[in-house]
Amino acid sequence: MKRVVLAVFLLLTFYSTGAPAAAQAARPKLVVFLVVDQMRADYLVRYAPLFQHGLKRLTTEGAWYRNAAYPYMTTVTCVGHATIGTGTLPYKHGMIGNGWYDRPSQKAIACTSDSDTTDVSYGNKTGQGDSAKWMMIPTLAEGMHDTLKSRVATMAVKARSAIGLAGHAGDFVTWFGDSNAWETSSAYARAPLPWFADYLKANPVEADSDKVWQRTLPADRYKGDDDSPNERAAAAWTAKFPHPLGPTGFYLHWLQSPFADDYLGKMIIAAADQLHLGTQDRTDFLGASFSMIDTVGHAFGPESHEVQDTLVRLDVTIGKLLDHLDKEVGAGNYVVALSADHGVADFPEVTGGGRQPLAQLREAIETTLKTTLGDEGPFVAGLSTNDVYFKRGLYDRLKANPAMLKSVIDAMTKQPGIARVFTSDELSSAEARASKDSQVRAAALSYYSGRSGDLTFLVKENWLTTPSGTTHGTSYPYDQRVPVILYGAGIRPGAHDEAASPADLAVTVASLVGVTLPAPDGHVLSGALVSTHSATAGRSHRASGM
Repeated sequence: MKRVVLAVFLLLTFYSTGAPAAAQAARPKLVVFLVVDQMRADYLVRYAPLFQHGLKRLTTEGAWYRNAAYPYMTTVTCVGHATIGTGTLPYKHGMIGNGWYDRPSQKAIACTSDSDTTDVSYGNKTGQGDSAKWMMIPTLAEGMHDTLKSRVATMAVKARSAIGLAGHAGDFVTWFGDSNAWETSSAYARAPLPWFADYLKANPVEADSDKVWQRTLPADRYKGDDDSPNERAAAAWTAKFPHPLGPTGFYLHWLQSPFADDYLGKMIIAAADQLHLGTQDRTDFLGASFSMIDTVGHAFGPESHEVQDTLVRLDVTIGKLLDHLDKEVGAGNYVVALSADHGVADFPEVTGGGRQPLAQLREAIETTLKTTLGDEGPFVAGLSTNDVYFKRGLYDRLKANPAMLKSVIDAMTKQPGIARVFTSDELSSAEARASKDSQVRAAALSYYSGRSGDLTFLVKENWLTTPSGTTHGTSYPYDQRVPVILYGAGIRPGAHDEAASPADLAVTVASLVGVTLPAPDGHVLSGALVSTHSATAGRSHRASGM
């Protein structure tokens, strides 16, 4: 009888919180989510000999899922951060791109734009603010804030990164704004926080203006050559080291250098101390996104010495953060989840691919429709990442005339860099999201009804739509595959080769802290957990979207 009572008690405890009872007993004092913008999964293997600090510690002492990948197509920053933050995929959380064409207003909008908020700037900017208005699912941080009364702090250079981790509310949510000053919005604070204003005054970004970016390690430690003919350096820079930050063009250079990540790392530590994260009688949330691998990678490419050196410096920055948390929070009292929002392609000139101008794709659509509809154009209202938006009412006319719709799709696929085109009707169903065709499934998981385009296109492998440099945003492995690592409280170290997704991180950590996520697509990474009950939790949280 006692065994029955105990079993019922454990079952009720688990289902009332969404977390295994054993895990709840060892709830960490601090949850830390770290995102490295544009970090491909292979970086941690290819450049492993360069790491001696934080990245080495996480990969050797944490639970490292080496075959993790996003299952969707639109692999860009806003989408990745929202996925990591919520444990859901874009078809559910609604953040389908860094921006999209908004049909009601008939204009392009950013994924965090919010006309109902205003800037709260630590500089001189005023105007419209940013928020998680368009995010349809609450984040893990929100769940912790509401359920555990956690303090929530997130910070990044990009608004969409800090907001994607925080969600709709937070105690300290900040980013480096377009006016070259740190800011937040009225969605998170009514006025500048005095402690942060004092910190920025004592630690101005502009103090970096006399720095010169040199390699941290001897040149022969880095793979490949320093100079590639395909590298696209910032204004006044060449493709070779050294790269002086100032004084001319300082902010442009700072935001394409590892010094911005260095600055953010120090700011993270200051915020954690000021807000007493992980040192009070509660479990807090600290989220940060390091953006410089992305800006450096777009310009110099994934094999460049610049990307390698940015990783070397980030390794040191993360190491300092972990050492500080060991001292202030206590080793074993915090859990770290690390991932990336997307990967990146190699230069198509190197891989044998090519470049597909979006203007050429638009012209092909316009020309095709003009032959049938005459001078009613322009017919394309907007192009955003992989989406084509027609002017109001046109898509319904195309559906009513299958031959005309087919002619548009044929014109698109005849372009040298276009592999496939999907209609919104093909992508909007649960069947499409479960398709055995991986490209259909990836596009469907990126599709959000009413917000995504009328047509969605996939470029050919190793092809890009940018005129120079490199980018991401497809369902190919170089864009989808990213690191997934858990480290610290409640985590069993070890390397794992089974499939995983960044969406699994929020769900797994939720199981550790006793928070229920409303509709996760991810599942608990049971192999990473010390708790013997974790496998049960994984089955409970598994969803059809994954």
